[in-house]
Amino acid sequence: MFGTASDEREVNVPASEAWKVYGSLLLAKVAGELLGDIISKTEVVVGDGGVGTIVEIFFIPGTPGPASYKEKFTVVDDARRVKETEVVEGGFLDLGFKYYRVRLEVIEKEDKNRCITKSTIEYEVNEEAAANAAFASIKPLTALMESVADYLLKNHNKDISSANA
Repeated sequence: MFGTASDEREVNVPASEAWKVYGSLLLAKVAGELLGDIISKTEVVVGDGGVGTIVEIFFIPGTPGPASYKEKFTVVDDARRVKETEVVEGGFLDLGFKYYRVRLEVIEKEDKNRCITKSTIEYEVNEEAAANAAFASIKPLTALMESVADYLLKNHNKDISSANA
């Protein structure tokens, strides 16, 4: 069983500013800080934020499902402002998914002071675990986009790239 879902948000910052978060390890840091009711911490297992980087995401104890999962950055395209990750251990794979992929895009608008952030999930679930497809939801990414949009608006006139260090 295959599935896909996406959502997008308009953000009142230039695409280049939004990409400083989405295109780097700063996204994991910001997610851990802003989604503290879901995520207890994020940890870089290997890498510097480029292709091949593996990040482990830990959930608050008591959250239904696996305690954590690892995702690998498979695409980090600065020119197109696209990042793709795929779960490589735990999480959805433990629930019978063959793969679970997330694509994050920052799309420049004609008004250069605004952009669109778009998140897409793509997945395939083994037939015997088809009922678990209900766990595949765009809602966590929508919450992330909203949180990052707030973060960007609050930090727009600051040098957020220095927080990446």
